[in-house]
Amino acid sequence: MSTPLKDTLNIAAPDELYAMLIEAHQGLSEAESLKLDAKLILLLANHIGDLEVVRAAIAKARATAPAPQAD
Repeated sequence: MSTPLKDTLNIAAPDELYAMLIEAHQGLSEAESLKLDAKLILLLANHIGDLEVVRAAIAKARATAPAPQAD
């Protein structure tokens, strides 16, 4: 049975999390930052371990992303 996606604040120290993410990207090129983000996403998805929760998170993030630009 799948647990619903938590989409309300569930982090005790959100400012600290934000600072950690910013610090992790310090000194990286754009390509290196993208690799870091991809690795972090995969690690956290693996930790979640529930494909339906990950699917819901992807759908929610995609729904709020900017529309693709025409070339």
